[in-house]
Amino acid sequence: MLSKKMEDALNTQINAEFYSSYLYLSMAAYLNEANLVGFAHWMEIQAQEEAAHAMMFYIYMKDRGAKITLGAIDKPDSSWKSPLDVMAAVLKHELKVTGLINNLVDLALKERDHATNNHLQWFVKEQVEEEANATAILQQLKLIGGKGEGLLMLDRELKARVFVNPMTPGA
Repeated sequence: MLSKKMEDALNTQINAEFYSSYLYLSMAAYLNEANLVGFAHWMEIQAQEEAAHAMMFYIYMKDRGAKITLGAIDKPDSSWKSPLDVMAAVLKHELKVTGLINNLVDLALKERDHATNNHLQWFVKEQVEEEANATAILQQLKLIGGKGEGLLMLDRELKARVFVNPMTPGA
């Protein structure tokens, strides 16, 4: 059984994960308008992943018999200056999410909630990957100056990304 404090914190995280999905979908729309379909595709996959993360928290809470309370999702930004600006915003957002996950781990440890701590360890590892991916793309954009042939090559590369549902066994 989850404590009320942990239950509230996990409900807040569900909202944060759905917001992340909504933010990345907004970025995808912006990138589609800029005719960068590979970047847009990458963001669409990112949006799917974040929605799946929200569902992982939802299912965990359901399995623990917790009260799930869904809140309103804030409106995300919808305009950026460039693909470089978008990726800088992605990295900034992922760093924020890492902080949220770390705060949940701290709370689970304080509450001596070993099951929740165990559940959260997947997300700790996932955030390392999320930050690394965003950093790599951001660095590539900086190297190519965010335009020209390099931008088109990176766009083509990002179009190859495939969604792997983290809730699928063995994923």
